[in-house]
Amino acid sequence: MESLIDDMLPEMIFGDRRRNKSTALSLMLVVATVTVTDQATKWFILTEVMNPPRIIPITPFFNLVLTFNKGVSFGMFQDFFAPRPGFLALIGLAIVAVLVAWALRAQSKYERLGLAMISGGALGNIIDRWRQGAVTDFLDFYWQDLHWPTFNAADIFIFAGTAVLFTTAVVPGLKISEH
Repeated sequence: MESLIDDMLPEMIFGDRRRNKSTALSLMLVVATVTVTDQATKWFILTEVMNPPRIIPITPFFNLVLTFNKGVSFGMFQDFFAPRPGFLALIGLAIVAVLVAWALRAQSKYERLGLAMISGGALGNIIDRWRQGAVTDFLDFYWQDLHWPTFNAADIFIFAGTAVLFTTAVVPGLKISEH
């Protein structure tokens, strides 16, 4: 059992080429920065800007408006998840654990960056679900009467991280490992 913990488990998590501590630290720093940034923006919106809640027009196509998402992306499955926010938070934590393990095994710094941004954004939304039972959203883009689903800073980081990850998959040279 001791050899499993000492030898096999780190190899399963980190891969054949074990990452040095600075790589893991950089990864965790990005995750933490994204999570803190998301939580700070939500705190500011909840305590300063939307106290009391209202619609604040910013441009002809953008408002600040306070909403709470009890479902998954775009509010899907709200009927199922609204009474089970802890369950959805636990699913999210499991997904973040897989993403962080993937990032630790990644050989490209861009792939690690994308995965860290996704993980940090997901953690920001998980904290909301755990703390208040729903994700705080406040960015409302629209055209005439057509509104994109309201979102937050975590969602921006998740989108940007996904774009970075997709780019590393399709652009030659970005997936090359750095030594």
